[in-house]
Amino acid sequence: MLSLNGCKKNKQQTTNTRKAEVLTPKAPGDEVLDYGEAVVDISNVSQGYVAVRYSGNARKISIEITGKKDKTYKYFVNKTKQPVYFPLTCGNGTYQIAVYENIQGDEYSALMMDSFDVKLKDRFLPFLYPNQYVEFTSETKAVKKAKELAKGKEDALSIVKSIYHYVVKNIKYDDDKAKNVQKGYLPSVDETLETKKGICFDYAALMTAMLRSQGIPTKLEIGYSGSVYHAWISTWLDEKGWIDNIIKFNGKSWELIDPTLAANNDNKDDVKEYVGDGDHYALQYSY
Repeated sequence: MLSLNGCKKNKQQTTNTRKAEVLTPKAPGDEVLDYGEAVVDISNVSQGYVAVRYSGNARKISIEITGKKDKTYKYFVNKTKQPVYFPLTCGNGTYQIAVYENIQGDEYSALMMDSFDVKLKDRFLPFLYPNQYVEFTSETKAVKKAKELAKGKEDALSIVKSIYHYVVKNIKYDDDKAKNVQKGYLPSVDETLETKKGICFDYAALMTAMLRSQGIPTKLEIGYSGSVYHAWISTWLDEKGWIDNIIKFNGKSWELIDPTLAANNDNKDDVKEYVGDGDHYALQYSY
């Protein structure tokens, strides 16, 4: 199991300037891109998200959000009357958004395309709010567990360690689920917490939700681990910046935050050898 050796307080203490709180996205309708059946609420883009409402008859819709460097994020949403929230993870700049209605099978028809400008109030906000992939509220059991695990911890790294160890020690990999997972699957952090099992997406979403609720910016990252499509996390520590793919500090270097790998490999040396400097991991998307 991959360990998180703590940094001695007098050498490597990490502060957390953000208070522990659950941010709640809202769609007030103050500024919208209204295309009838599809309405994109851009009232809170400075907070790092947009909301989409769909009132048409299609069984599901596809949403594409494109930011800097033509990086496109694609989402699928089943028909719902409630707004669905999507992060703006490409920072400041102009974004394009497109909504497509499902016709049949994998066929979609364009319903709207438009653009909007984003200037974030805080560059970390997209990685603190809940979203479609990392859903949580103040009533979420995973959030309450995170609060329990963070109690008495003096700095951000101590909180990360506590939550990380809990996840890797208590959640087991679900091989059956991995074999049968459907396209468009979305994790439920409370289901993972309650069943104590899940796939890589579940591990990453659970830990992301728990850390965000403690005011620690965290990215749920999706890409390839070798040739396998995989999910892991990166987190922010004020003294180190983004700890991309790595988390253990031994006084000289850091090691990967990959809760799935750590939870399912009893040979720590094998894990460390595979993780290395992160070369096995090819990032595609951050949520």
